[in-house]
Amino acid sequence: MSGGLRVWQDMDKEREALQAWKERVEQELDRVVAFWMEHSHDQEHGGFFTCLGRDGQVYDDLKYVWLQGRQVWMYCRLYRKFERFRSPELLDSAKAGGEFLLRFARVAPPGKKCAFVLTRDGQPIKVQRTIFSECFYTMAMNELWRVTGEARYQNEAVGMMDQIVYWVREDPSGLGRPCLPGAPASESMAVPMMLLNLVDQLGEADEELAGTYAELGDWCAQRILQHVQRDGQAVLENVSEDGGELSGCLGRHQNPGHALEAGWFLLRHAIRKGDPELRARVIDKFLLLPFRSGWDPDHGGLFYFQDADGLCPTQLEWAMKLWWPHSEAMIAFLMGYSDSGDPTLLHLFYQVAEYTFRQFRDPEHGEWFGYLTREGKVALTIKGGPFKGCFHVPRCLAMCEEMLGALLGRLAPAPSPGPGCPAAVPARQAAK
Repeated sequence: MSGGLRVWQDMDKEREALQAWKERVEQELDRVVAFWMEHSHDQEHGGFFTCLGRDGQVYDDLKYVWLQGRQVWMYCRLYRKFERFRSPELLDSAKAGGEFLLRFARVAPPGKKCAFVLTRDGQPIKVQRTIFSECFYTMAMNELWRVTGEARYQNEAVGMMDQIVYWVREDPSGLGRPCLPGAPASESMAVPMMLLNLVDQLGEADEELAGTYAELGDWCAQRILQHVQRDGQAVLENVSEDGGELSGCLGRHQNPGHALEAGWFLLRHAIRKGDPELRARVIDKFLLLPFRSGWDPDHGGLFYFQDADGLCPTQLEWAMKLWWPHSEAMIAFLMGYSDSGDPTLLHLFYQVAEYTFRQFRDPEHGEWFGYLTREGKVALTIKGGPFKGCFHVPRCLAMCEEMLGALLGRLAPAPSPGPGCPAAVPARQAAK
């Protein structure tokens, strides 16, 4: 067989596999969005129900601010990026959710601190001493501005962003956390991760804000990279404020899904900066390393938590398989392959995607189960709750659909190569 013909055959196989996955992902995204549009909208008070049973029945009408912000963001993103989702119903629902947040998310306006949980009609129940409700409020407002052009949404986003940065880099006392003498001065990877995600969100197609937050983005990236410990052989969830390893269970704690999510945040940052050295480092330390340690060799799937010394984690759910780490892994490996062309990363995407579609997907009622046993059996039949809403699954599917489409676009059409026909270049080579 000639070399040119072999290249064409390889390219055809690659195209067929990518096209098949694009179709599966596209169809699943439609089903997932339909589930939330049918079951989650609160027509009376605005906002969204997220505590949904397997068939979409509302089992609790509490509203979690971070999930409200995530669903507004998701609807706006779909409306903005996909022609088939450009419907008045989707936009009106996003706007209704945004207005609910504007009226009720902040506990004591004009203060910026947001509630964690609200009653159905918007009365605050609980506040968390973290930045995450505020982060998703910011993302929601920025996307609403992008799809409506209404400056008040962007003003909200930028104002909240300034407050979050102040809490993180200047004075955290406004979050309400007491400073106790025995508490270690530690940093969770979640904080610089979320800030880096906000830098990307607010800076998209906005040169002025991208310039404003450029130094912050670099700071976030460096803080995340400090979580690579033990001579580059482990990503630890918590480190000291000066980037050292902490003692005890807190210091040994690992979350493979979080490392993979941080990986694609960092990879996107490195691509934006045009930094090939950082891109290679991220793929090695935040994609391949967490997968090698976190994938269950006996039953498949990613462990939820691990101990860096191989000791038994103290969390009861450590061996469970959750929906969101697998969603993040699909994004991370497909993004890594799109950037590097390394076929290993594409094979890992296929491996994770096959497991995820087989184990989490509910073909009867739509959406995905969120919580499986180690063996992959459904542990909780709920489709939403305090932590699972309309976010990780549709974000994963939407991003993968876009990336798969872009990869297919790199491949030339598939005419039969004649004797004088030049060999086409497979996507993995074109990526390089």
